[in-house]
Parts: sequence; C-alpha cells; structure tokens
Amino acid sequence: MTKPLRLATRGSQLALTQSGHVAAAITQATGRAVELVVVRTRGDVVTDRPLAQVGGKGLFTKEIEDALLARDAEIAVHSMKDMPTDQPEGLTFGAIPPREDVRDVLVGACLAELPPGAVVGTGSARRVAQLRALRPDLDLRGIRGNVDTRIRKVHDGDYQAIVLAAAGLRRLGRAEAIAEPLSPEQMVPAVGQGALAVQCRSDDAEVLGVLARIHHRPTAHCVRAERAFLRAIAGGCSVPAGCLARLEDGILHVHAFYATSKGLRRASRVGETAKAEQLGVELAEALR
Repeated sequence: MTKPLRLATRGSQLALTQSGHVAAAITQATGRAVELVVVRTRGDVVTDRPLAQVGGKGLFTKEIEDALLARDAEIAVHSMKDMPTDQPEGLTFGAIPPREDVRDVLVGACLAELPPGAVVGTGSARRVAQLRALRPDLDLRGIRGNVDTRIRKVHDGDYQAIVLAAAGLRRLGRAEAIAEPLSPEQMVPAVGQGALAVQCRSDDAEVLGVLARIHHRPTAHCVRAERAFLRAIAGGCSVPAGCLARLEDGILHVHAFYATSKGLRRASRVGETAKAEQLGVELAEALR
C-alpha cells in the first residue's frame, strides 16, 4: 500500500482548514491519502508584537520549510501572502490551487458608519496606508491573534472595526462576520492574498506529479506577476505596498500601489501571461 503523504501545516484553525482543503483535493484528484503534521512556527509563539518587529515574512514558514528539508513531511501548505519572495534552496511550489476572494473586509462596521476617531484594528502597513487615505480621521491600532480572537476584540468593544482578509473568513465559514467588503480599488490586496502555496522538495518527482493534478494555472500566472512586483519593490510586512493581478481573456491586468511620505502612488500594466514577471517588475520600477 502506498504510504500517505505527510502535509506540514501550522496548527491554527485557519491553517488546518486550508490544509484540509488541499489534502481533500489531492485525495479526490489522485486517490492518494494525506495526513496532516502540525508544526509550530515562530509566528505562532510570538503574538505580543507586530510582525514587522519580530521579523516579518517568514515567521509563519521557516519551521515548516525546515520540516520539508529534513524529510519529516513531503508537502506543506502556506498562505501565499505569508511567503517570502525567495524560497530556500531545494524547495519549490508544487501547486497553487484556485484562488479564494482576494478582498480585504471590515468586521464590526462599514467604513461610512464609523464615526471620527473610531478605533480600527489592523497590523498591516499596507492596510494602514490605504485606510488613512480613505478615512484620515480614524484611530488605527495594531492587532494580533487568530481570526476568532480578533473578532472577539470587536465584540468586547476594544475596536469598533477590524480589517481581515475575506479568504480566511470564507474558508472558516465565517462570512457572516463581514460587515463590508472593500473593493480592490479602495484597498489593493496583499501580494498573493486569497491564494495558497503548496510547497515540496524540488527533487521529489513523485510528489510534483501528484501536486500537478491540483495546480491552477490562471491563479499561478497572477501570483507570478504579484510576487515579481514584491521582489522588485523589496517588500515585506513593513512595506506599505500591494499588488493584484487579474487574468481576463488570457491577458493579465496588474495593478499596484506604493505609499510614500507624499501619498499613495498607483500604477497598472497589461500584458500576456508569458510576461507576468516583467509586468510586476515594471510596476515596481514605476512606483519606487
């Protein structure tokens, strides 16, 4: 009997839900059983400081990637927006499944309903920069914790609203918590938002063949453009920048923003999927 594939994942409810969806997709597509291996990351341990102060991107991925390299697991599932732009030597994305809702959302109240001085929670420099452009009168404060913890802080009155990713809420079956979706025109999403990264060892031909069955090429094209932008802009958790690519009739439409002391800069590019990385780099050069 073929051994189950071991899938390394964080232990949060969202991570386990996302990994469970990927495991089910693999089994449905290939008949191969998958078992989850929970790995505790530094980002799960350090919860009392903003991500940028602790180390930014990589906080939720390094220990999981170490497990892959040590052959304690064959595959791993990450939120794409948590992934550094460069992967460790020996690892690759074996699959990028279909993307969920890319938007940011408000929980607790709609933007227009919030009174001047309302306390809104977000730990993202990208979200802070864009919220300040939309509503400079709001009191924006950092927030950490899992989805349920953050929502509870709204119910307890610590915040009048918080900003979360729609994808996480929808995957958790918590879409009813959404007070207002923010359009990508209002709030450009994080690079890779709504997408998952299924990582494996680059020399594991068997696993690469399995993962190819759940790979979604349209999502992958979009993510390639967005990650090229992030790499070129030298972005991480502390950089107020965002990028979103959409594939329409075989053509990529890529929009990005970058916040400076003089305000928000925005730019767009359109091109073929073969030029996905080039489009991302051109946007970064236009905005820097």
